Amino acid sequence: MSSNKHDGLVRRLSTWYFSRKMLPYWVIMAMDMAIVFIAAVFTFWVSFRTSLLVEHRWAVFASAGMFSLVSLIGARIFRTYSGVLRYSSFSDLLRLIYANALSLALASVVVYFSRRYQFYYLGVFSIWRTVVVFMVSTLMMWAVRVIVKLMFDAVNTDARAKRTLIYGALTGGIGLAKSIRSQTPVKFNLVGFITHEHKIKDKKLLGVPVFSLEDDIADIVARERVQAVLVSPLRTNEFRENQKIQDIFINAGVKIYMAEDFKEASVRNGALLDEPLENLQLKEVSVEDLLPRQEIRVDMASVGEQLAGKRVLITGSAGSIGLEIVRQVAKFGPEKLMLIDQAETPQHDVRLMMAKDFPEVPCEVVVTSISRRTRMEHIFEDFRPDYVFHAAAYKHVPMMEDNPSEAILNNVYGTKILADLSVKFGARKFVMISTDKAVNPTNVMGCSKRICEIYVQSLDRKLKLEALERGRGKGERPEYTQFVTTRFGNVLGSNGSVIPLFREQIKSGGPVTVTDERIVRYFMLIPEACKLVLEAGTKGNGGEIFVFDMGQPVKIADLAKRMIALSNAKNVEIKYTGLREGEKLYEEVLSSKEDTKPTFHEKIRVAKVREYDFEQVSKDIDDLVEIAKKFDNMETVRKMKEIVPEYKSNNSVYEKLDVK
Repeated sequence: MSSNKHDGLVRRLSTWYFSRKMLPYWVIMAMDMAIVFIAAVFTFWVSFRTSLLVEHRWAVFASAGMFSLVSLIGARIFRTYSGVLRYSSFSDLLRLIYANALSLALASVVVYFSRRYQFYYLGVFSIWRTVVVFMVSTLMMWAVRVIVKLMFDAVNTDARAKRTLIYGALTGGIGLAKSIRSQTPVKFNLVGFITHEHKIKDKKLLGVPVFSLEDDIADIVARERVQAVLVSPLRTNEFRENQKIQDIFINAGVKIYMAEDFKEASVRNGALLDEPLENLQLKEVSVEDLLPRQEIRVDMASVGEQLAGKRVLITGSAGSIGLEIVRQVAKFGPEKLMLIDQAETPQHDVRLMMAKDFPEVPCEVVVTSISRRTRMEHIFEDFRPDYVFHAAAYKHVPMMEDNPSEAILNNVYGTKILADLSVKFGARKFVMISTDKAVNPTNVMGCSKRICEIYVQSLDRKLKLEALERGRGKGERPEYTQFVTTRFGNVLGSNGSVIPLFREQIKSGGPVTVTDERIVRYFMLIPEACKLVLEAGTKGNGGEIFVFDMGQPVKIADLAKRMIALSNAKNVEIKYTGLREGEKLYEEVLSSKEDTKPTFHEKIRVAKVREYDFEQVSKDIDDLVEIAKKFDNMETVRKMKEIVPEYKSNNSVYEKLDVK
């Protein structure tokens, strides 16, 4: 215990001693001037020995003093004193060369004229000995900086520091290496880089070897006793795509870290500072970080222009998608937010979040169900939203398979109420969040969302036709509410999704339950999905069903295996339980070019779907709601299949309704 306290005290003292506060720039300048003075005296002594040094001591001291003063000019121009000694790098040493070369040139001019005009006190050194003085000075300045850095690293390196490889060299990797070496205490002991660049293979960077991806990485990990790998921020996408190397690290028990909020360097007073990256945050990766995905860039500025100063109503505000939409919309400075969800405790959390993170945004948080028509009408009449983002829905497939009437009353009837009220009170846009399970649905939940899509799309078509008949709708601001649908698959980490479930099962010692070894799913990050929702919703013209490019599908069994390996849990088994009612092995490919058309964003396409007559759709839904109110599950599903003929039940009691 006392030893740990002693180590901590030494570490704090060394950090303080080598910091800018303890060593301000004038101290470093004085030290460098002293080095030049000593180098001059040393050079004269080596050349002429002690007797002549004593005899000409005042001239030697005068010349050494002149060299020291001249060195200030080079130091000031190249700012050799601006860094922190403990973070000295190659660029700092290079600046010393430039500064001393300039000082040498100036000193040589003084020596030349002093010797020519026989000014004894400044002409005791010859030109070539002046060169030697500044060469020795440069070496001594280098030595001081290197020794200080080595002393600091030795004192502040934690004995428990992980032996570390950096994936990616060159700019990003070197910046990351400098950053971890500047940490106090040092937590990562760099033993090498891994690179795809052949030109630096088998060379050394920052004193450690550079390995190639073509090398036997597993052997390198074992030989170097690697405990951690840090992924360069410039190589994260490449690393996510390279499952082979991920598996090597995971199977070897190596911790994987990725950098967040990374910056390479900063500029101050016109000078590029190669300093420690103080804001760097390294996060140990979870399986979500390793799923292959491409960066999605969204024009959020144009989205913000449309939502700023507007009244925005968001349903399902306490859910994963709804809450993220709340966060993103709040950043744009809306006039007011109306947040609706029937989950009391999560809504309370939303209220606290808004008060803490967005106190300047007027916000009303309401606990109620979207299927309560009278309550919804009062809200719309008072609030009169410009934009409605509708994310409220029952979404769990097995639950809705057992409760189809509730699926209709909440998902379908609730959506119809909101859509009708949006028209009645003049909302500009109604954006509905749908799901990939609405594509050729095999379960109640997916079919309920498809019926919602049909209703809002047919309503939009009706409003457009009416506007055309009135000779309106061609201007920049439509005279009718535009209905836009956005459709995507699973989002990582959403409430009730598979990843949090697996994490809890692993934590409990297993087993991890997977329904089928062959099952695959598409995944997207919640923030990325919501950005696409906002862009599609604000830029859509109404009537579209936007589908998102979800990237590559992920095999759920592989996902479970990787989560177990990343957790370092032992003896956790995977148990296959069989497909649940209404569950598909493969979700439909949402963005196939055969079934979609391109849009304003490469990741967003418009689905080609049949058009429906609004009057017939409205009547069918009214009939469906009346059936659902009787809670006759079989009759409710029968009517759903009548409205959506492509709905074919899978592994469900409702399969018998598909038999003709």
